[in-house]
Amino acid sequence: MQTLLTTIVMWLSINAGLPASYEHPRVEFASPAKMYAVRIGGHVSGDAPSSVATASHATPGNGGHHVEALYDDRSRTIYLPAGWTGTTPKEVSLLVHEMVHHLQNVAGLKYVCAQAREAPAYVAQDKWLALSGSNLRDEFKLDAFTVLVRTKCMH
Repeated sequence: MQTLLTTIVMWLSINAGLPASYEHPRVEFASPAKMYAVRIGGHVSGDAPSSVATASHATPGNGGHHVEALYDDRSRTIYLPAGWTGTTPKEVSLLVHEMVHHLQNVAGLKYVCAQAREAPAYVAQDKWLALSGSNLRDEFKLDAFTVLVRTKCMH
């Protein structure tokens, strides 16, 4: 896992313009229920809009609460789904998305709102998927409009 995280950090620093940091996060594997509990337990602290950044994707019939993966700023922990093996571009793209949030956190990058913080993560995730000929639409049913709505401050 450490080698994969290092590779992702290097790739993100080159392809997403994020500052490289080799202070890797903790990585835990969790059930959807645990990830959702961590997500809703997130809180506002200091300047940070939220302590939890997620790659959550609403799917029909789940009430919009399906969390694919998430990152917790305070504990510097990435939560990946139980059963994650990292053997497919789709699975690794979840880690790429959450590593964006880790690098944002470690660098102390500030965003107007939590949604704005998601924009670079979705861009990086889509670029990663493109390396294997895929994209967010095919892998996660996320079209450009949905990503736009999820990344704009609505206050």
